[in-house]
Amino acid sequence: MADKSLSVYKYMCKYVVGTENHIKTIRLMNTFTDNLSSNNIKVTITSGSFGEGLQMVGSDLDIMLVDTTIDVHDEIKSIVFNPTQTNFALMTEDIKAGFAMLRFISSPNPAIRKICEKFKGSNYLSNALFKKSFLSELCPVLHGPCISDKSGHLDFAHCLHSKYWVTSASQWTMRSNNSWPNESTKQMIIKYGVLFVPIGSKGSNNEDLEWRMSFSVGEKFLIYTFSHTQLLVMHS
Repeated sequence: MADKSLSVYKYMCKYVVGTENHIKTIRLMNTFTDNLSSNNIKVTITSGSFGEGLQMVGSDLDIMLVDTTIDVHDEIKSIVFNPTQTNFALMTEDIKAGFAMLRFISSPNPAIRKICEKFKGSNYLSNALFKKSFLSELCPVLHGPCISDKSGHLDFAHCLHSKYWVTSASQWTMRSNNSWPNESTKQMIIKYGVLFVPIGSKGSNNEDLEWRMSFSVGEKFLIYTFSHTQLLVMHS
């Protein structure tokens, strides 16, 4: 039985998850690459299984590109908006949980209004027009919230960021400190805030105006707390 378990372990390390050192190397490489390709208008985040440090056979490469010139705000009453930034307000009323609409507040960039659509007297950012604005010869394919290359090996998700935790997910912040994750990891996740990816709830009347909340950075923080054995079990 011990020999069989060892054989499975070696197989998983070689063909599925990778060794502990290999995973650490990929994570360090991702951090270096992300930092190198980020600048003052965008932040690059390698996500998906490769972002977790796993080189899964047949998986594509998922990259999130966060536009740092745009701010998404939840509680707007007490906020002084930065005039050099584009500002949107979060609207979640009568919208499926996990999704939101982004109401236009202000922008120094006149092109932003061109990718907004009128709804109930206000301008809202269209996820469809937002995605189409990034289509190129290199990535001409729309694929869910992403734009992809023709081979389907590269997926780029252009997304927006709220620097603060959203009210609709506040219940998670009140979890017991005695449970997983530990308090320091939880605070890291909360401090990062929330991303918004350009895709709406399937079948919604306002599908093209809705944005899905993404906690992929928080999920990565959680994955990083796993031991190598836990990663093996998760992907077995």
